[in-house]
Amino acid sequence: MKTARQLVPALRRGAGTNRAGFSLIELMVVGLILATMAVVAGSSLDTFLPKQRLGTAVRALTEELRTLRSEAISRSLEYYIEYDIDENRYRRLTPFALQGGVFNEEDTSLERYATPWTNMPTGVEITAISVAGITYADGQICSRFNGRGAASGHTVFLAQPKYENTYTIEILALTGTFKFHRGVYERDAPEDGDFE
Repeated sequence: MKTARQLVPALRRGAGTNRAGFSLIELMVVGLILATMAVVAGSSLDTFLPKQRLGTAVRALTEELRTLRSEAISRSLEYYIEYDIDENRYRRLTPFALQGGVFNEEDTSLERYATPWTNMPTGVEITAISVAGITYADGQICSRFNGRGAASGHTVFLAQPKYENTYTIEILALTGTFKFHRGVYERDAPEDGDFE
């Protein structure tokens, strides 16, 4: 009769009991599962992120407009926002000269201080700016905020052409406040008969 010590080496030599790793088939199955999970997660993010990018662009532009209005009120001076539709960006034009002091348009030696351009996120475009009922689809458009908080009433149209998402930011003239609209929205310009 064999002792327990003599049986253990015999069991170790048995078929399939002396494995030290994974087989190639097992590694391929795990790799296939991970690749499938990555594709599913990637496609889910691709449908979620476009709306997130558009929302981020709306919040960033709105924050710039709020800051602009607040600066205009606190300093009792006119500030401007300049939209560059062709280059898909915007910036703040201050009432100050780059050389110091208040900017005066009549003095040709002065240069207005402007903040650096802020580019729209990838895939989000400024498609048009509407001012006083006139819609501009290209070029540079300026809109002002005065020292009382009123603004040049205008509307900014943002879009994600690839995903057909659109958003409209409406800046109200008398108060300088904002209204937000999903999709394309344009208020009708007032007519003379509206005030009778």
